[in-house]
Amino acid sequence: MSYRYSDSDRDAVYRVIAERRDMRHFRRDPVPADVLQRVLHAAHQAPSVGLMQPWRFIRISDDALRSQIHALVETERQLTAEALGCRDAQFMRLKVEGVADCAELWVAALMDRREAHVFGRRTLPEMDLASVACAIQNLWLAARAEGLGMGWVSLFDPEALAKLLNIPAGGKPVAILCLGQVEEFYAAPMLQLEGWRTPQPLGDMLFENSWEHAAAI
Repeated sequence: MSYRYSDSDRDAVYRVIAERRDMRHFRRDPVPADVLQRVLHAAHQAPSVGLMQPWRFIRISDDALRSQIHALVETERQLTAEALGCRDAQFMRLKVEGVADCAELWVAALMDRREAHVFGRRTLPEMDLASVACAIQNLWLAARAEGLGMGWVSLFDPEALAKLLNIPAGGKPVAILCLGQVEEFYAAPMLQLEGWRTPQPLGDMLFENSWEHAAAI
């Protein structure tokens, strides 16, 4: 018995992975409720260490709160530019988020009381964060399959955002997620198109038996 997908189904999986983009340009057209439910359900189907499901998603539907979040992002954008030194001007020319523009704004966070979950985390406690990242990636890919753009914004002070959203002690926001309709998807990663960084080839990331030996693939 073969568990392999059909050629067309397999190609669709690889296509959505290849065409996923970190989007910064959005329209404010509403996302249909059934589509939103599907992409959120895809996020909730992500793998998690010890089946702890540490992700929590907070929908930002209040415009005043959205503006406050945008202000936090702008503050961190300025501080990041200062930290970049000679590349500060180039960085400030980049559009790094779509918080004010997207139809749906969500914050992905780590739940509180994670210390109770030891399975798979005794030596690698950061696996809770890895699990949340898997949920975000699921959401991203499902959104792309639905024709929606999504952008992951990490320019914020987590303590300030946690306070703003009343996240309980021990919880932590890890991503601001911009979701919505777009005019078009970027032909390549935006930072590549803007000349910020060139993606590295897969071969440079593959090793065999030890870090010093390139994989023979």
